[in-house]
Amino acid sequence: MFYDQAKIYVKGGDGGAGAVAFRREKYVPEGGPSGGDGGRGGSIILVADEGLRTLVDFRYKRHYKADRGKHGEGKNMHGKGGEDLVLRIPAGTLIKDAETGEILADLTENGQKVVVARGGRGGRGNARFLSNTNKAPTLAENGEPGEERWLLLELKLLADVGLVGFPNVGKSTLISQVSAAKPKIADYPFTTLVPNLGVVDFEDGESFVIADIPGLIEGAHTGAGLGHEFLRHTERTRLILHVLDISGSENRDPLEDFRIIREELRLYSPYLAERPMLVVANKMDIPGAEDNLERLRASLNDQYEIFAVSAATGDGLEPLMFRIKELLPNIPLPGIVDRSSQHRMTKAEPQERFRLDQEEGVFVLSGKELEKHVIMTHFESEEGLHRFQNILKVMGVDDALRAQGIKEGDLVRIGELEFEWQD
Repeated sequence: MFYDQAKIYVKGGDGGAGAVAFRREKYVPEGGPSGGDGGRGGSIILVADEGLRTLVDFRYKRHYKADRGKHGEGKNMHGKGGEDLVLRIPAGTLIKDAETGEILADLTENGQKVVVARGGRGGRGNARFLSNTNKAPTLAENGEPGEERWLLLELKLLADVGLVGFPNVGKSTLISQVSAAKPKIADYPFTTLVPNLGVVDFEDGESFVIADIPGLIEGAHTGAGLGHEFLRHTERTRLILHVLDISGSENRDPLEDFRIIREELRLYSPYLAERPMLVVANKMDIPGAEDNLERLRASLNDQYEIFAVSAATGDGLEPLMFRIKELLPNIPLPGIVDRSSQHRMTKAEPQERFRLDQEEGVFVLSGKELEKHVIMTHFESEEGLHRFQNILKVMGVDDALRAQGIKEGDLVRIGELEFEWQD
């Protein structure tokens, strides 16, 4: 089954907790702290694989979580890091943050990789808090939580040449004639519901990849029919073959078809409208095709090269393939097509360190940095609690609470932690 879109949840592994331990050896009366650090959590990595052609695997499993780091132990033994989770995706996949729309990566080459959710660092053991003023620290940290987010994966086929045109103009027949691809072909509209890839080989060893993009309709740029799903696959192609039923056998005017499809490409993305294009006048074996071909040539006035072919009989296909072979080396690979409605780029801005609200008499503090300190603090230790209080003071939380009129005994909530305020 061909799937070209998926939404998945990824979470890096949490870091392991640091240990509180002391050396207890026979001839070492004051051995000092020996708690090791926790291991770093595993990260989630996406890797492009040219052998994959679909995102179907991510339709059936949508949640992915890397291993957490091991906890530290005594005798300064650090915890083992969690294993990274490597997910293989088809080359040509665009990776976006589902919440912000930010493009995280565009993996177009085999082996390209990107870390999409980093594992949390391990918490420090009490050996790391040894100082001249504290020879026996009972302080350690819990592990840092791993990053988590929802991702949107969009597969855009990596093809040198893309066939576009209305349904039933002969694109599937053409690709079956010039490559080893054998798409299902029948005489009714929308036969092709998924893109087909084929490789055109030449005797000198050269080749190119051609994609049969399913038939477009008027209004495709707005998503009508399966417009966006199909137009997406034209973004990677270096050269567009606009296939027309020049015979008008479907009771359509090939000149009007040409105008409509050109307009759909332009409305979807101005960059696509500027992509190099050849016009393929197909079904020349049907009566009436010659008259329409002359009308087309007069209308385009040498603006585009026109190749008269019959995909059914194979006539005219060889000169077309050799012309494509001649043109491709001089056409650069396209980058990401910039469509603001689809790709919202976000710029990293400094975030406020915390936010203070009041809900039903409770002072509610929020913010990633603050919530991370809550998770990593070992509250069972008096030293851990004291350190957390100092963190709140340094961050300006105490001053913010006083400015909001907090009184002795009022409740303060940070994530799942709730405590009474004592000034």
